Amino acid sequence: MALVRKGARRIIVDGTAYRWRLRRRPTYCQGLTWSPCTFAVEHADVPGTTLVVTTNQPDPSNWLGREANPVLPSGVAKAIQLALRKGWAPMASGSPFHLELSAGFTSSP
Repeated sequence: MALVRKGARRIIVDGTAYRWRLRRRPTYCQGLTWSPCTFAVEHADVPGTTLVVTTNQPDPSNWLGREANPVLPSGVAKAIQLALRKGWAPMASGSPFHLELSAGFTSSP
């Protein structure tokens, strides 16, 4: 499944161009900080397998005002490099590749 181009940002990691996107609005569970922030990444030129990264931070747009660090391009680049080492093949077709980085996330009661 390809990312929506509107709102996607371009990033170059190790000479390869990717597009990444954070949802405009959090899901219900993210808004209540029951689940962590996620973002998606795909190859910029040959959309194939989408990388879905689950962070250990609440969504920056959560409804409770819980403090959260923004998703920065440097963090996206690190996630891409880690996913590539773990076997993500961005130009191959297939199911989304999930990268779970949510260790240490605590949800709101």
